[in-house]
Amino acid sequence: MRRGGKTKLAGRQGGVELGGLSLEMLRDRYRHDLFDDFLPFMEKYVIDRQYGGFMCDVDEYGNRLSARKETWFEGRGIWVYSFLYRNFGKHPEHLEVANKSLQFILKSKPQDTDALWPEQFSREGEPLTPPATSIYGDLFIAEGLTEYSRAGGEEKYWAIAKEIILKCVRIYDSPGYEPNIVASYMAPKALPFPGARIQGVSMVLVRIISQMLEVREDDELQGIVSQCVDAVLNHHYNPEFSLNNEFLNHDFSRTDNELAQFVYTGHAIETLWILLFEAARLEDTKLFQTCAERFERHVEVAWDDVYGGVFRSLNSVEQNLWTLDKVLWAQEEVLIGSLFLYERTGNAWARDMFGKMFKYVHEKYPLKQHGSPLWKSAADRQVAPQSHFTSEARSTLHLGALEHYHHPRHLMLNLMCIERMIRASEGTTGPSGGLSWH
Repeated sequence: MRRGGKTKLAGRQGGVELGGLSLEMLRDRYRHDLFDDFLPFMEKYVIDRQYGGFMCDVDEYGNRLSARKETWFEGRGIWVYSFLYRNFGKHPEHLEVANKSLQFILKSKPQDTDALWPEQFSREGEPLTPPATSIYGDLFIAEGLTEYSRAGGEEKYWAIAKEIILKCVRIYDSPGYEPNIVASYMAPKALPFPGARIQGVSMVLVRIISQMLEVREDDELQGIVSQCVDAVLNHHYNPEFSLNNEFLNHDFSRTDNELAQFVYTGHAIETLWILLFEAARLEDTKLFQTCAERFERHVEVAWDDVYGGVFRSLNSVEQNLWTLDKVLWAQEEVLIGSLFLYERTGNAWARDMFGKMFKYVHEKYPLKQHGSPLWKSAADRQVAPQSHFTSEARSTLHLGALEHYHHPRHLMLNLMCIERMIRASEGTTGPSGGLSWH
């Protein structure tokens, strides 16, 4: 299905540099960060070969803080290793890691069709918590199953993923749905908010379902995606300040409390690159242009002109109150979106923003000088060498001690993008898309 006019992709020319590096040098840097640093650490300290799954509660040196496993991290890990297998060499050991985590988590699949997975498990797989109140954990399981079905060629897991998606949508559409959303987002203060509409839910649903629709068309799932895109562009978007509110009332109207001033910039930036990918899938030029413009707007507003990087949370637009930490995942969402924009359009802003952010994260986040191959997942405003988050704070942000989803996702998606650009510059492939933005 094609929506909107198709325009010529801006072609890549030889000699392109991004962040002061040639495309080939940039590719080599990304490959090193993924294959020489991140994956060996996972293999040595995090992957549970005995019981399956991921023990993410480790410090930057691999010391295990606990053996517990979390639903979020199992679903995300299944996606990472399935995607890695499918796109980077089809090494059997990567698919095996995904499969063992998949079998680990499916053993605890709720019997009640409207129940959610527990949030935490023992190493052996015994539930440590009651069923979750938030649908995110189940959604990440659905994403993992979707990618595993593509990597392993087992269609039954795509069907289970759809079943989970439909369950989560039913729960989310209930006026009584009330996870502990405000506290988990570190918004101004905890507020009772039953039935809230959450930009993050639309974001995750679009990302998962768009991957499902790459496998096969499904009108029911496409309808959910269309509703989510509409919610992000026409309801969460607040024309008063040209930014996206994270929370709306159940009927998608704006709240009459302080959450009307709350903009979770990290999620907005992530959501908009996900919508850019969806626009490219649909070849929808109008959607692409709208998302590109709003992506730039949110990045520019969130950028710290004093110390660099982007803030993740604008707690009050009117009072200009920000949460001043610098989480790695928010920086990496900028890197994904800006590189994709540059690949598709040749836009100068996207090129310059990628270069600026690439230099910033490589200067601030790697822990090599401290003897670790990891990057900091979160730090203070200046990303000072000694800054870190407590285990409690990391858990609240669902970062874990090890960030094993946003970081490898960024490395893999951008490595694939860079390799497409190299092939295009060499003339070995045609344009990778037909969308433009100026």
